[in-house]
Amino acid sequence: SYGIPVCEAISKSSSIPLDVHLMTYDPTQFIEDFKNMGVEMLSFHIEATPHAHRAVQEIKNAGMKAGIALNPQTPVEAIKHLLRDVDFVLIMTVNPGFGGQTFIDSCLDKLDDLVALRKSLDTDFDIEVDGGINDETAQLCKSHGANLLVSGSYLFKASDKEKTIFKLKED
Repeated sequence: SYGIPVCEAISKSSSIPLDVHLMTYDPTQFIEDFKNMGVEMLSFHIEATPHAHRAVQEIKNAGMKAGIALNPQTPVEAIKHLLRDVDFVLIMTVNPGFGGQTFIDSCLDKLDDLVALRKSLDTDFDIEVDGGINDETAQLCKSHGANLLVSGSYLFKASDKEKTIFKLKED
């Protein structure tokens, strides 16, 4: 929802690694733009990408970590064939579209499924969660195997952002 101009501005003024989640059809058309910005992690939605394996390979060939995102209603089974190829899986715990939504608890089952698949496939992809992340849901997600968290509204609305980030990071 930020778009390329905002991402470019952020990349020029920040030294932290950038993780970009594309919510668009045909994400491959944007790979070169984000590569040129120095984006480290780039994910796209399985639901919107007819050639997901090709997109993963193009992202990796561009020197970025490739991730696949799942909407709340999409089962983990939909990406099982990609799990050996991706660097991370992004589980959406709200329906994409706008910030401030309530965390969908049933998505925790997906985290458990991913942890089991990661072990059975003997691979090491990261598990990222986006949507409704606050200090309480962050702990739940971590206890179910997530190791990357995206927090939008909770962080942006916090009066003490440093303290809020610390709360999200604590075990």
